[in-house]
Amino acid sequence: MAVMVASAVRRARLHQMLLASMIAAVSGASYGTDVPDLWTRRQGADWPAFLGPAGDGTSSETGFFADGRVRGAKVLWHRAVGSGYAMPSVSRGRLFEFSRHGGQNRLACLRAETGEPLWDFAYATDYEDLYGYEGGPRCCPVVDDDRVYIMGAEGILHCLSVIDGSLVWKVDTTQQFGVVQNFFGVGSTPVVEGELLIAAIGGSPAESRSVPPGQLDRVRGANSGVVAFDKRTGAVRYQFSDELASYASPTLATIAGRRWGFVFARGGLIGFDPVTGRQDFHVPWRATILESVNAANPVVVGAEVLISETYGPGAALLRVEPGGYDVVWQDQPRTRRRILQCHWSTPIHHDGHAYACSGRNVGDAELRCIEWKTGAVKWSHAGLGRSSLLLVDGHFFCLLENGSLFVFPANAERFEPSAEIPVEAAGDTAGDEPKRLLRHPAWAAPILAHGLLYVRGPERLVCLELERADGKP
Repeated sequence: MAVMVASAVRRARLHQMLLASMIAAVSGASYGTDVPDLWTRRQGADWPAFLGPAGDGTSSETGFFADGRVRGAKVLWHRAVGSGYAMPSVSRGRLFEFSRHGGQNRLACLRAETGEPLWDFAYATDYEDLYGYEGGPRCCPVVDDDRVYIMGAEGILHCLSVIDGSLVWKVDTTQQFGVVQNFFGVGSTPVVEGELLIAAIGGSPAESRSVPPGQLDRVRGANSGVVAFDKRTGAVRYQFSDELASYASPTLATIAGRRWGFVFARGGLIGFDPVTGRQDFHVPWRATILESVNAANPVVVGAEVLISETYGPGAALLRVEPGGYDVVWQDQPRTRRRILQCHWSTPIHHDGHAYACSGRNVGDAELRCIEWKTGAVKWSHAGLGRSSLLLVDGHFFCLLENGSLFVFPANAERFEPSAEIPVEAAGDTAGDEPKRLLRHPAWAAPILAHGLLYVRGPERLVCLELERADGKP
């Protein structure tokens, strides 16, 4: 009887969602079920999409630091996950974790505070990486009201119900747009803009689809570099650009009262109106070598946009306006030293400076601070390997690719790490050494939601609780 009642409740909820969707389609109004908030922690903010609610790798939460040091951090729970490089997203007390398990990609919805499973959704995938990297997702889930969107490395885009994981719609972007496999599969997380879900797709005409794997220099685009889907139905609302996709995600901003979209595609930066799909400009910016990608997101401050890559040209700061752009500063092609060469980790702006990991390989990677307006390098620190950053209340949480986690203040004058945070589990028996929970390659940036810091490495997700000044969650 209990099973029958639960099934009836689920059908009723789905009916309500479908009815709300139809009403919204007719009226043009926003819709959505009132998704129950599962948080018991009343302070803090959600982290519903890649790089957080503002898309800039910055948290609005405060109260975790005293004299530059973390007041306290302890492992609250940890959980085995599948393969992949995608961080979870967190909304209304639910954590959405997307990874691969054998021949399936699986989205697990968990209680954010405990790791308790609520539901999961799985679908078959046969993606094989051309260079032997993990075959799991590169894109994190995107939560918007009562829907969550996932994009696998093979290019299948799903829209699911936040409540129970039921399918709302799906699009096989590889088939629909003729996407030729990129070096590391699909890795650009879509973004929500009003009623649209905007994605960097980069499809190709029929004659390019027979090109052997890895030969992207022979692949051409087909007016699908950027595609906007109706976020409720999956219908295409606009598409433009012959660019191929890379690994940076679309970035949205308001500049001088107008909405802007920026896509750092394979061949360079596209500036466009995200409402209409009208392109304002294209900035050619990529290395000349075949096996290169643009992966760090553009960073927007005021009317200026910072782009950076690690394979060749380096970085540039652009000032944009409708229809065009001006170069504020850029790396010079004939100089060997580059101002900033970001691989996959997006720079974070704070107080007139950009902080980032610069460098392509473990041996040449440096933590670096540059002056935003001039590109002057304020300091560099080598020897840590590659790293990813999260900015919280004037301090950076820095996750190294070997799984170490530490904190340093956002200080443009010098690099001064203040504390290392152990990411360890207690031993099974008394006297056992703590067990390190993260190992190489820990490549995804930490995230923070309601005082809970989440980090991941290969097949392990860890939740740490940060202590607040008032002692209250």
